[in-house]
Amino acid sequence: MSKEKIALAYSGGLDTSVMIKWLKDKYDAEIVAVTGNLGQQKEIENLESKAYSTGASAFRFVDLRKTFVEEYIWKALKAGALYEDVYPLATALGRPLLAKALVDVALEENCTMLAHGCTGKGNDQVRFEVTFASLAPHLKMLAPLREWEFTSREAEIAYALEHNIPVSATKKSPYSIDENIWGISIECGVLEDPMVAPPEDAYQITTSPEKAPDSASVVEIAFEAGVPVSLDGKPMGGLEMIMKLNDIGAANGVGRLDMIENRVVGIKSREIYEAPAATILHFAHRELERLTLEKTVFQYKKNISQDYANIIYNGTWFSPMRKALDAFVDETQKPVTGLVRLKLYKGTVSLLGRNSPNSLYNEELATYTEADTFNHKAAAGFIHLYGLGLKTFSEVNPGL
Repeated sequence: MSKEKIALAYSGGLDTSVMIKWLKDKYDAEIVAVTGNLGQQKEIENLESKAYSTGASAFRFVDLRKTFVEEYIWKALKAGALYEDVYPLATALGRPLLAKALVDVALEENCTMLAHGCTGKGNDQVRFEVTFASLAPHLKMLAPLREWEFTSREAEIAYALEHNIPVSATKKSPYSIDENIWGISIECGVLEDPMVAPPEDAYQITTSPEKAPDSASVVEIAFEAGVPVSLDGKPMGGLEMIMKLNDIGAANGVGRLDMIENRVVGIKSREIYEAPAATILHFAHRELERLTLEKTVFQYKKNISQDYANIIYNGTWFSPMRKALDAFVDETQKPVTGLVRLKLYKGTVSLLGRNSPNSLYNEELATYTEADTFNHKAAAGFIHLYGLGLKTFSEVNPGL
């Protein structure tokens, strides 16, 4: 009988570091540790040596940054996807891409199993396993955190120390952190009490708004068909733009989010997010849409934005519905071309100006000066017809 071979989604954090040895011992298996680079800064150095020293038989590092930006982030941005009107879905957007990368490596390496480090009451288990089922239904899925003996992060830390597994989490600072170029999520520890303000050490990249510079930063972002293409007049690829906006936004305290959200599995959780570039770009994109989209399209798209956010959050990225919504979104974005000027100041993003060759704003119609070309006399007939149904109902049903 051939030996089992497990492809593990490996981050180098506490859970997956412990998991390599745990899976190897439990299944007498070879472990292929797979790390996807989504632009994370921490826990990315020395991953290969760390994986091998922990017991992996192979290690694969896949640079997914360009794909992440162009095929995931920009799609979500064009859709205006903010989960429950707040969360720009950084972690949620990265999961289907990481899961796909894991499947691709597993097939190349002739693995028999796929494993992830998601908890039994979190969203990510759904995102990984639904993607696995969509792309490689013949491979067995393993979720050690749903079955192993460790009941707390402290127990995992003790196991890691016992087996000389290097981990960054400590009993003093037990935050669970997930990072990619679109944002950072922070949970656990004192953050589990929704009445406790996030300690400053919970934040990873953003300056406290109180300590941000006293002078504002001004940025100009140009879009073409809903996609950002230049920053401050300089044409720029998506990856570079997001990195620069993360730096500028973080320095000005922009992008801190504190949210009670509804998880896929039916519980509410308290999440802390840092997403400077995502906050800035969503704001700019929305303001440009206000200028360029026809009224009914703009208003209807709000429904699609929530549907799209739910698809991402709920882990059904590889679905016919998402592809169908992409077609709608892409059609709406054809006129969303122009420039947006923003002010970043002590945690806030405010609008300074916007213009577009496709602007539907007509100053001669909107003005109250002598340049006004609006036909005021037409309003009486419009109002009569617009309210006729309500007038008739009231005449027939007095007092209702």
